[in-house]
Amino acid sequence: MKHLLSMEQLTKAAIIKILNLADQMKYEQKNGIAHEVLKGKQLAMIFAKPSTRTRVSFEVGINQLGGHALFLSKSDIQLGSSESIEDTAKVLSRYVDGIMIRTFDQCDVEELALHADIPIINGLTDSSHPCQILADLMTMREYLTVLEGKIIAWVGDGNNVCQSLMVGATTMEMKMRVATPVGYEPNAALLDRLGSNVLLTHDPKEAVAGADVVVTDVWTSMGQEAETKKRLEVFAPYQLNRELMNLAKDHAIVQHCLPAHKGEEITEDVFNQHAHAIYEEAENRLHAQKAVMALLMQ
Repeated sequence: MKHLLSMEQLTKAAIIKILNLADQMKYEQKNGIAHEVLKGKQLAMIFAKPSTRTRVSFEVGINQLGGHALFLSKSDIQLGSSESIEDTAKVLSRYVDGIMIRTFDQCDVEELALHADIPIINGLTDSSHPCQILADLMTMREYLTVLEGKIIAWVGDGNNVCQSLMVGATTMEMKMRVATPVGYEPNAALLDRLGSNVLLTHDPKEAVAGADVVVTDVWTSMGQEAETKKRLEVFAPYQLNRELMNLAKDHAIVQHCLPAHKGEEITEDVFNQHAHAIYEEAENRLHAQKAVMALLMQ
């Protein structure tokens, strides 16, 4: 694996390798065992989209691995506008040892990887969020022990997180049920490729019944602010509340990539009941990404 561009490039063996190393690094950090395997390495972090968790987890992560992070906001680097993506990739390849990019178009990440001589890590695009899904799978494995055969229910927008989780779940031999309003489904071609491993429904109760994991996300993502009022109305029946959670298995956990809009996609009581697993999921961004950086940048 030279880059991490999407979940679709990862085999089951590759995901297990990442998760096992993430578990090891989490244990070592909790027990004060240093793992500076990237001592002296430099990570450029390109942010066309801002993010609390992505910036902090990558910056802290590379520091804990013995390296250094360079933050590049959209005002610092105008990718593909004042300078071509190809030239940016070739120049940064001479300065740093890896690039994490959080941006809008997946094609920009792929073009960056095409021309770079160093590893490229997708920190998020409008269609893909592999780092989040690795943290999610890590958390699910911690709580459920095994992933194979478990059922994930997604309730809400068929967005980038949903799409990447569909791929990750299928790769790990899990089943996934996706409940979205009409018109907000995940990519149809992706659904076709994944086949019977993913059930698409417009009934949240059908998705959640008997699930081991229930996942939701904000109804309005960054860049969709003009749709907020309409989305609040359309997604209202898809709120993750006590009535819906009562249909899941007794041991079911809730996952949310955060930030959460309590009272919208998830009620405050359901969030609070499952807060430990949700915050563990947020912490695991750090450990999963450290594993990815260690595997790619050594």
